[in-house]
Amino acid sequence: MEAILRRHWPEWNGTLQKRTGGWNNTTYFVKSGGRNGVLRVYDTHKDRDKIEFEHAVLQELSKHSLSFRTPTPIPTVTGETLAQLETESGKYVCLFEYIEGISPLEQDSSFAYTLGETTGELSAVLATFNLDMTPVYRPYYALQQSYPLCNRETVQGFCLHPPEPLKDLHEELRLIGEAYEEITDSLHALEELPHQLVHGDLNASNLLVKDSDHSLVTALLDFEFCTLDVRVMEPAVILSGFLGQPEETTAVRDFCRGFSRQVHLSHTEIDAVPILMLLRKVDVFLHFLSRFLEGTDQSHVLQEQVKQISADLRQLSTSNSWIQEELVQAGTV
Repeated sequence: MEAILRRHWPEWNGTLQKRTGGWNNTTYFVKSGGRNGVLRVYDTHKDRDKIEFEHAVLQELSKHSLSFRTPTPIPTVTGETLAQLETESGKYVCLFEYIEGISPLEQDSSFAYTLGETTGELSAVLATFNLDMTPVYRPYYALQQSYPLCNRETVQGFCLHPPEPLKDLHEELRLIGEAYEEITDSLHALEELPHQLVHGDLNASNLLVKDSDHSLVTALLDFEFCTLDVRVMEPAVILSGFLGQPEETTAVRDFCRGFSRQVHLSHTEIDAVPILMLLRKVDVFLHFLSRFLEGTDQSHVLQEQVKQISADLRQLSTSNSWIQEELVQAGTV
């Protein structure tokens, strides 16, 4: 990695420290001459178009005066925002400016209100974008196109007759299979909802809060999956992530209040929130099932995801109505 810095970002030649965590990318903290940066290696794909679209969104966001930070790609010596490793892997790498802040503590949702505000602000700005590029990632509801290894027959076969490493999770997989069937017949109707660019993956791992006040969101990160999708998918993803938290009711209420300061959802959009939260959980399962089937992950990764997703689905089944009510009470309509 030092060599890639010297060649493509010579002014940033310095020390690198690998950061732990992350399913799709490897990141390094870069220290160079009193400056800090973040080097990202895209591990799961070598699709230049995906990265260039992400960077186009980030560059457009940088032109707006926002109340929060977003990643800023640093150009190479040739003016591009990415470089390719000259190794067998051929992976792409990019360098971002370092953003001050810390990741939220596990089970902490005190940032919910300001996350609502920043998400609403982001959504309102993204709605105005008219980029000269076509998003590569498909919307959440395009499950079959997004996960070609996971057609209906494969998913149902896997959930009803799991392979040996997952046989002990047959009840959890049965529940996931039922959720998959439930949403499959609802996907077409989602295409009629208002569309715009959405981040699509906002959660506690993709934001930073202020070190001295964990309730203040200072940055939204990782726009890798930004694409054209239904507008209400943005809050649905976040709301599904609050379920099971110790203060889930307060977190949901605070988020809805913050979000409604910027965005007003229609009754039709709010009615779609339960199926969209379910779709988010099924999408995560298909993501990790695909990784398992193609040999990217060992079985233990999928095992942990199945446990978590099935628990989330049980939580969802009892939460749909009151979450919709919170959105209405917050004044989003």
